[in-house]
Amino acid sequence: MSFVKSRPLLACLTAATALLAVAGAAPASAANTFRFAFQGDLKSLDPYTLKETFTIAAHGAVYESLVTRDKDLKLVPGLAESWETPEPTRYRFHLRKNVKFHDGSPFTADDVIFSAERVRAPGSNFQTNVPADATFVKVDDHTVDMVLKNPNPIALYQFGGWYIMSKTWAEKHDALKPTPVAASAPSYAALHENGTGPFTITEHQPGVRTVFKKFDGYWGKVESNLDEAIFTTISNDATRVAALISGEVDWVDPVPLQDQSRVSSSPNAVVVNAPELRTIYLGMDQTSDELRGSNVKGKNPFKDVRVREAFFRAIDEDAIVKRVMRGQATPAALLIAPPLFPLAGDFKRPAYDPAKAKALLAEAGYPNGFEVPLDCPNDRYVNDEAICQAVTSMLARVGVKVNLIAQPKAKYFAKILKPAFDTSFYMLGWTPSSMDSHNILYEIAGCRTDKASPRGTTNLGNYCNPKVDALADKIERETDQEARNLMIKQAYEIVMNDWGYIPLHQQALAWGVSKKVKLVPRADNQMMLYWVSKEP
Repeated sequence: MSFVKSRPLLACLTAATALLAVAGAAPASAANTFRFAFQGDLKSLDPYTLKETFTIAAHGAVYESLVTRDKDLKLVPGLAESWETPEPTRYRFHLRKNVKFHDGSPFTADDVIFSAERVRAPGSNFQTNVPADATFVKVDDHTVDMVLKNPNPIALYQFGGWYIMSKTWAEKHDALKPTPVAASAPSYAALHENGTGPFTITEHQPGVRTVFKKFDGYWGKVESNLDEAIFTTISNDATRVAALISGEVDWVDPVPLQDQSRVSSSPNAVVVNAPELRTIYLGMDQTSDELRGSNVKGKNPFKDVRVREAFFRAIDEDAIVKRVMRGQATPAALLIAPPLFPLAGDFKRPAYDPAKAKALLAEAGYPNGFEVPLDCPNDRYVNDEAICQAVTSMLARVGVKVNLIAQPKAKYFAKILKPAFDTSFYMLGWTPSSMDSHNILYEIAGCRTDKASPRGTTNLGNYCNPKVDALADKIERETDQEARNLMIKQAYEIVMNDWGYIPLHQQALAWGVSKKVKLVPRADNQMMLYWVSKEP
């Protein structure tokens, strides 16, 4: 077993992009089946349903975007083989020719224009992945212009995870509208796919099993030597680890922290640890006149900044990192990982101070605390439920009774995400799809006041400060990077002073991988099948 380093990623993440390699990879002609398991499920195949890392990566095996990212998360051509900016507010994309969807139909400019409208339509969880003010214009069958109202230096960075769908296929199968995450009945697009990617899906049992097959008509070269990949949901930690060690599966995510040494000492598998760009954080309902699930009636304690500060100071993140995460996490001061913002070092996490937390609660009129439910997934992030249990215990010490609601991500996301926004207090993890702060300031910290706007799509508690919105709009247009960074810093300072969110940490990637497998542990935690090879 050997580890081969890949090119540097974001300067300070060189080690994070190491390739897991084995000697003697199987020839491309060999019949190979790669079996992989995740703690959560793959519910929908509609690529606009759920902005969640594992789901996006799974869709990325069958669907493709105009602009994609390489192993180091740098922008590279995808379905657009090249592009230029003939003027500051116009991008011209030259589309690849002779590209076929899996049903054999040709990929053209019409599919791009259709996808640009569908991804920004109600029900999509990816509305912010395409600039809201962008108009897509067909120049010819293989040329598309994106026209903006204002210059946007990160327009292409927003494209991450925006996959192109077939217009004719969607029309044929009544899949013109995106499938909302809370949909009670699956759409055709949720159960079937028709992308242009290197794999097709031949079987999909939501929450159980999905079978990927190599697409022989793919337009490009693929590093993978796989003929087939089979995904299964294994929610139980012990079962998932046992399947990896026994060789029943070739990849699992995550390996529980307490099992990592056992996996690495096994004859069949190793644990791949690397820094990850995802930030785990807590959010609070700051809009409702009465806090749902609380014993406080006719009021919402979270509207009081003193209560929000008290919750922040009551949580001992260093203890969470040491005891719950076993050292495999980095305490966070901001909602963004430091490698993605050069001025992140100017911020320090407010100190853990339970005495001050109790004083603040008393000052706000809650000397004996109050009750509040906490929504948490139990199959999404590393030790997610254990983190929420720790938070529950810490808040109890300052008099707050937290009623933990931990459930599988399918139910969890349907409850808390748009359009339901049914949560008073919640834990979430976020990697900005653009790898830029604007995504966080617009989507996580943006006011959710205009129902027609995608601003605040994932601002579940509707933290709102118009000054942040005004800065986010300027940041989106600013081309001077130094001036832009200073505006980003100002916006984060406002969010911190408002105690709008409680950043916890950046977790470490923890994959379990067969020694027969070569793959790329990218820092956004997306496992891409087209970079997987397996020894037969």
